[in-house]
Amino acid sequence: MLHSAKDKVSGHSQSASTASTSSPASPPQANNSQPASNEKAPEGNPNDTEELDDEPKNMLLALASQLRIGMDLQKVTLPVFVLEPRSMLERITDFLSHSDLVFGAGANQDAEARFVQVMECYLAGWHIKPKGVKKPYNPILGEVFRCRYDYPDGTVGYYVAEQVSHHPPISAFYYASPDNKVIIRGDLRPKSKFLGNSAATIMEGFNKIAFMDRPEDGEYSITMPNMYARGILFGKMLLELGDDCIIKNDHLDYSCKVEFKTKGYFSGQYNAIHGKIKHGSKDAGEVNGKWSDRFTIKRGKHGENGEVTFDSATSKVTQKSVAAESEQGEFESRRLWSKVTAAILAKDLDAATTAKSAIEDHQRELAHQREQKGETFVPKYFKLVGDEFQPNFVLPVDASKANEAVAEWIYGTSSRPSKKDSI
Repeated sequence: MLHSAKDKVSGHSQSASTASTSSPASPPQANNSQPASNEKAPEGNPNDTEELDDEPKNMLLALASQLRIGMDLQKVTLPVFVLEPRSMLERITDFLSHSDLVFGAGANQDAEARFVQVMECYLAGWHIKPKGVKKPYNPILGEVFRCRYDYPDGTVGYYVAEQVSHHPPISAFYYASPDNKVIIRGDLRPKSKFLGNSAATIMEGFNKIAFMDRPEDGEYSITMPNMYARGILFGKMLLELGDDCIIKNDHLDYSCKVEFKTKGYFSGQYNAIHGKIKHGSKDAGEVNGKWSDRFTIKRGKHGENGEVTFDSATSKVTQKSVAAESEQGEFESRRLWSKVTAAILAKDLDAATTAKSAIEDHQRELAHQREQKGETFVPKYFKLVGDEFQPNFVLPVDASKANEAVAEWIYGTSSRPSKKDSI
């Protein structure tokens, strides 16, 4: 049983800016699809759904009674028991779990093949998710998550994410693997709405991939589908992705509009995707399958130019290495939220609420101090360039210098993770 306080619903709470997620749309470009509402009680795969006990369900019902359809959930607080015990800054790393799928793509002379590799790498990241509907912690302003990826061939990749804005919430991130000639960057700007038995998260921001050895390609840009937390009032709780994402490269004139299909009332299936690859105005292939487990990308109108199949059941997730909490800075995600995480894992909602409130109170105090001094927050790793946050760092072209340069930029004099810290 969950141990919860006998106070008001607002006690065990978290601001609802995101619903379980994970990666990004071109700034300030949003997913222009209208949120799809499907209020039938969801069923779904038992491995993907969660059924709440009476007490937490009653807490959600009490909270819902204070909401109205279409209401912005930005400042609405949610019970702690719906939280996934990690920060959104770490959750974004799910999309780097298969970054090796684009290793070597820049050396491929076939532009269409490079585009397909980018598609596979991006779509492969969605299958990693918690059971049911769990949302990660909303990062506090200035929060940072850092990690390193160690690949079987001895190459490495480095990742850093920072919460660069609190109102509105913006999480900026940067990944580089100089050995493998890959850079991935972006920022995430979620907005949430209440739809009745569902909550929608409209995913704004941007996500871009570049190959260091293929500068003529420019950047591959990717938008995100919207997310729907289903069954929050009745039925089983599950996460659906809906609407469209656009994967494109303007320099190569390749694009693919991928439809993430939500299940209908009486027909359809969960987690289906479909999209047509275009080269200019001509059909160049398609993608079909499920984002949650297996999908196939065919090249050519009928796959005559080959196909690529991703299967999460047989794929290998690259684990990240994170410095021990005792060696992390005050604002690093795992150390910052450690007491909240421990309490959630122990199913002690009172302790989780107390620990989370202490973090939020400290954040408000820091904001008050900045206001009194006439100061504004300045991110450590990113800067605003036009409408997007970009790293305040330029990666050296020489790979032999680039690895140490990016590691030094991210970690500085603080402790770097050892391989035994892989989690």
